[in-house]
Amino acid sequence: MLRSDAPPSAAAPVGLQDVLTARELIRGDVRRTPIWAVTVQSPDGPREVLLKLEQLQVSGTFKARGAFTAVRRMQAGNSRHTGGFIIASGGNAGIAAAVACRSIGAELTVVAPRWAPASKVDRLRALGARVVLDGETHVQTHLVVKELSAASGAVTLHPYDSVDAVAGAGTLALELAEQYPGHGPVVVSVGGGGLIAGVTTVGRAHGFLTVGVEPHGAPTLNRARTAGRPVDVDVDTSAADSLGAQKLGALAFLACGSGPQVESILVSDNDMEAARSYLWEQFRLNVELSAAAALAAVTTGQLAESVAPPVIVLCGANLPGP
Repeated sequence: MLRSDAPPSAAAPVGLQDVLTARELIRGDVRRTPIWAVTVQSPDGPREVLLKLEQLQVSGTFKARGAFTAVRRMQAGNSRHTGGFIIASGGNAGIAAAVACRSIGAELTVVAPRWAPASKVDRLRALGARVVLDGETHVQTHLVVKELSAASGAVTLHPYDSVDAVAGAGTLALELAEQYPGHGPVVVSVGGGGLIAGVTTVGRAHGFLTVGVEPHGAPTLNRARTAGRPVDVDVDTSAADSLGAQKLGALAFLACGSGPQVESILVSDNDMEAARSYLWEQFRLNVELSAAAALAAVTTGQLAESVAPPVIVLCGANLPGP
């Protein structure tokens, strides 16, 4: 049985068994997203890569994997959720939680920063979530969640720093091993670290490198690895709604804070914009800026050559509709 979430200060590393359990819990709830082998131009010439099209996931992002893991675990444990659920989110984690909560008929409150994209706020409301716009930073929205949860009894879902979020994200990497055995490094965007923590957990067991890519304006993983602990960073990036965490999560640090199994790459907002435009112009793939960060590691020439083709995880596409 998947371990229930512990406070970050008492966190233990998420293990492969947690990810395997999550896969069984969410089987039938999430999509097995495809891999597309393509050639991408880099400063050193054409390069073969595997695009993991996670933007086709239920809810539009990989976040559905963690959200469904949380609600299905509680169902399996007969946990009561009469007060509903609550989550702090710039949009994507909230949308995923709304989809998961709607599947079990549970109420959800999403606390989003006042500047959250209108398209994501509209989608949250269309999915039946109650949206509270409060705070200018993600730290502030988490404080509001704490207050509202204490008053209402709602169960708090963490957008990235929980066993459910990390183990659910790790199921993506289990798929990769089945879809393309012997693939190269797995390249993911990093915000609070739930995705890279889950992928790294599987990578340690399967022997592949995980590469985290983040903006210069929100280098949570990079700074944590340099400092030897999660540290606060000043967030200044156009991708702040999804890559705007001010500190790497405790579970992500346990998985990725040191060691050769993880590498860190920093890119500029312009690099991400260029990578997003490239995906559209060359492949007609429309993704969020945060998703394009992973490809920017290739298009800027920073991703080292590998024997097997690297996997570029396109983690989401919650964009305004036509």
